Amino acid sequence: MAPSEAASSVNFFLDGNFSPVSEEREAQDMEIRGDIPKDLSGHFLRVGPNPVHIFDEAAYHTFDGDGMIHAIEFQGGLAHYRNRFVQTEGLKLEQARGDWVYKGMNSMMDPTPSRIPDGAPRNKNLANTAFAYHNNTLYALHEPSQPTIIRLPGLETDGATNFDGKLKHPFTAHPKVDQKSGEMMTFGYAFQPPYVSYSVINAAGELIHSTPITIEKPVFMHDFAVTEKYSLFLDFPITLDIERAMAGGPALGFEPEHGSRIGVVPRFGTDSDVRWFEVETGSVVHTANAWDEGDEVVLQASRSKTSDIANAGLGADNLQETQGQLYEWRINLISGAVTERTLSPARCDFTRVNDGYVCHKTRFVYGAVFNPVRPFSFDGVMKFDNETQTTTTFDYGANRFGGEAVFAPKVGATAEDDGYLICFVQDEAAEQSECLILDAQDIAAGPVASILIPFRVPYGFHAGWVANA
Repeated sequence: MAPSEAASSVNFFLDGNFSPVSEEREAQDMEIRGDIPKDLSGHFLRVGPNPVHIFDEAAYHTFDGDGMIHAIEFQGGLAHYRNRFVQTEGLKLEQARGDWVYKGMNSMMDPTPSRIPDGAPRNKNLANTAFAYHNNTLYALHEPSQPTIIRLPGLETDGATNFDGKLKHPFTAHPKVDQKSGEMMTFGYAFQPPYVSYSVINAAGELIHSTPITIEKPVFMHDFAVTEKYSLFLDFPITLDIERAMAGGPALGFEPEHGSRIGVVPRFGTDSDVRWFEVETGSVVHTANAWDEGDEVVLQASRSKTSDIANAGLGADNLQETQGQLYEWRINLISGAVTERTLSPARCDFTRVNDGYVCHKTRFVYGAVFNPVRPFSFDGVMKFDNETQTTTTFDYGANRFGGEAVFAPKVGATAEDDGYLICFVQDEAAEQSECLILDAQDIAAGPVASILIPFRVPYGFHAGWVANA
């Protein structure tokens, strides 16, 4: 199969532009529609699952794929594209064997004998989900695992880190970096107690604080949120249940009777400091931001009524019930009262803000807009204005689908939205991958530039932006 061709498969996540690419490539002299802004300087990064060796194609889950980074380096109105596999230990084992070693999420109970060599990790660090940039270090993340250090600009893999042996728990795919304090807050969840563990890493990259967070049973806590003073944990009803999986059900399941509650703990607090606040039952996979406002803690996130995370929406009876909308909780730490409301009618996820404002009050939230009929597909981008309570959208067009759009500030920007939204889009009819650059202050106007990538960029997970120094 040529690198530009999309494969056909009975598995949704191995079909068409979800199918993996096999080669690592680079390109510089690409066709550009419009002009790349000269005040855009840095690295746009997108990571996602790109499986090399698959145990069972029918059982393959998109969470299983080996991490591959697709990146565009911007400088002086020019663009340099490159893609690289994240060279994890698990991928190296499979490449050396020339076949699968790790079976994948949906095949945990398959009786086929294990091929994991003695001394090798029992689980594969895929480094396929998201990025964090902290202390001049880029991490590729996979939440059951340790973070993997990636070097810019060439995307070389330096390997996983445990922060000098101090990291004792899995590392979320969504740590929060407070650029004002320089601290990075992180957590991990597990099947065994403590079900949640929380840590703070200082501006110098040293892990300086850890504590368990007690919850009653294990849940899929993919994301959390942080303010200047507090960290917020979402004990929501996407539960983890090995016994359910052994009985033939999903390891991840939506269990509404579990209820929903938000835990608030001071940044350097311990388990005994956590205060829990009951909220309306629902599902949150990704938060947008949180901040302190008077006596209140404000949290904004994409919230849906239910979840089909185990099937990534493929098995949902009512797809819109699983598609999130931008939502807000206000928790009064004095009275204990919680008010909550839907902010925008748009069905969205991959909610983001300007990274320089994370943990602090933001006016604008950006998100990927769901296609209403095709699972795990996004056909536009949105911007929500907290001040005017309005939503602006841009639709990619017929048979054009994208993913997470990341905010990149202009060089010398002073306003919160003075910058660009960047994302990959696939024109499925033309079989053309593009990188779109939109003016964040006027996304409805469409892209100021569209870069036509000479190689196919499969759909992926999260994106990141690292500005040039």
